Order: sequence, then structure tokens, then C-alpha cells
Amino acid sequence: MVDLKPWKTGKVQPKPKYGHLSAIHPDFAAIKEAVDKDFAALWAKPEDEFRKAWLESPEALFDDSPVEGKDITIDHVMIPMRDSSKVEIRIYKPLHPIQNAFLVYVMHGGGWAVGSHGTEEGQNRLITARNRAVVVSINYRKAPEFRFPCAIDDSFDGLLWCKSNAHELGINPETIVICGGSSGGNLAACLAQMTRDKKVTGIIGQVLNIPVTCHPSLFPKDEFEFGSYDQNADGSVVNSAKMMYFWDNYLPNAEPEVYAFPLLAEDFRDLPPALIQIAGGDPLRDEAFAYAEKLVRAGVRTTIKVYPGLPHGFYFFMLKEARQYVQEVSDFVLGLQMQNSKL
Repeated sequence: MVDLKPWKTGKVQPKPKYGHLSAIHPDFAAIKEAVDKDFAALWAKPEDEFRKAWLESPEALFDDSPVEGKDITIDHVMIPMRDSSKVEIRIYKPLHPIQNAFLVYVMHGGGWAVGSHGTEEGQNRLITARNRAVVVSINYRKAPEFRFPCAIDDSFDGLLWCKSNAHELGINPETIVICGGSSGGNLAACLAQMTRDKKVTGIIGQVLNIPVTCHPSLFPKDEFEFGSYDQNADGSVVNSAKMMYFWDNYLPNAEPEVYAFPLLAEDFRDLPPALIQIAGGDPLRDEAFAYAEKLVRAGVRTTIKVYPGLPHGFYFFMLKEARQYVQEVSDFVLGLQMQNSKL
């Protein structure tokens, strides 16, 4: 089975700002026992089977998600990385694409170690059809075989490939929204900073869904409230021990690397407008709030959506909040499209 190190907590008192958000949502309470049983069985598998199971799991789709061949097209292309390796991208386009479309560039979740394009499949299909955007998902290389900085380097190289191949993709290389969930949210936040630092143009928005922004050992507790790792230590889907497993695979010694821990960046100015979605029962809750606060302090237009009482990855389950979560991403992109059309 996957080797998890226990997350030790004493008696936990909810902290004043965000502690109330852990109170379980009644709709999730009704399915929590079944969810926890399924995920316990997943984590009980030998490590190679555990990782394979993630790849074989059903894609996160709604019953009325856009259909390939009817509403959208889906293609796969292998693209080169800086070390001459190749990684796969999945390209989603509307059935009747428009020229100079927005690009929504997606880094999937999975703790930098598991997951695939399908992790955000429902989101990607909705944006493609509803926003008439081109969505590109990159299957960056995974830890532990490929530790930091491979995932962020692959993500950066894939973005540059998209810009260089804008005509073939049918996109405007100056209207790009970068998007990710969980570890993909970490990569999206880091990519927003990296493109700013390297003066790569065209990034006009960032979507950070339930993002990882800092290692708990490096979190600036003197500046921000930090109680969610203890309060949600036994949370569903991803708890604190599981999150540490992913960190240990990706960056074992937790060196303070800005492009691994975007919360630690010194400068948050000139970053693109952000949508940050936060789950109340998630160990990552408080670091997401901290990141949002740093963006706001720097004058970055930031939209925060909170889902009280729901765990990390709640969008896997057909709750009404899961649909809202995906719809918020589409609405955020639509707002940027409308703003851009007025320029």
C-alpha cells in the first residue's frame, strides 16, 4: 500500500477567520462514508497500482457535458520539451471553431504524481463549447521519476509551443488564460509568475482551483491564519498526510523555491486577474486564502469563490456545487472575453 506518514495533531480549535468553513456540508455528509471507503481502497493499493488506477478512473463529466463529435473535437499531439523529450497535449476545439480564439491552457491536478487530462474533463469541455475557446491540457511529466522543476518547466515549454503554433491552433497568442486545479493550480500560479518574470506576453487571466501555494513547513504563519492542515487533517479525498506524500514525491526537502511555493514570491504586482476557488474542508484552504490576500494587496483583480464544508476535489461528485465550480471558471473566462472584445 501507499506509505503515508501520519499527520500529528493535538486538540484542534477552529481558528477565527476560516475555521467555521470546515463544518461538513449536509449534501456531502450524505455520501461521505461511501467516498471515504472508495478512496481508502484506492490508497490501499500497491504504489504502481495506485498510480495506474488514477489513469483508469472515469473522467470527471456531467451527464450533459459537451459530446465529442457533436459539440467539440478532441485531438492529441506530442510536443517537444527543452530536453528533447516529448509530452502529450490534448486539444479541445468547438465543433465549428472561430479564428483567433481565446486559449485556456490547463494543468491538471493529481499531486504532480498522478492524474491526467481527464481530471478536469468536464471543465475543459464546457469552456470549449460555451466559451468557444480552444482548450489545451498538458500531460506534464510526473513525480517521483520527474521531480521539481520538471512539471513547471514542461508547463512553461508547452505554453511557448502553443504561442508559437497559434495559427495552427486557431488562437490569439495574446489572449491566454492559464488554469489548474490542486497541484495544477500550483503550476498555474507559478506559471503566471514565471511568464511575468520572463516577460512572456499574452497571459490575461489565471484560474487557481483549490490550489497548492506553499509547503506547510514554510507557511508564513506570522502573517496569515493557518489552521486547515490540522482542522482538515482527516478530510475526505485528500487529507494532510496524503498531501505530504505528494510533496515528498515532488520536492522532498521543501527547499524554498518560488516556482514551487508561489505564496513565497516577493512581488505579486503585474500578475493577471485571478479566480481562486476554495473548499472549506480542504487542508489547502488557508494557503489559498493567503495567496488571494497577497494578490489583492498587490492590486491584482481577484475573485474568490468559497465552498463551505466541502472537501478537496469535491467536483468529482455530482453535487450542485460541482456544477457551480465548473460554471465559475467558464464565467470568469467569459468576463475576460467580453472585456477583450471592447478593446
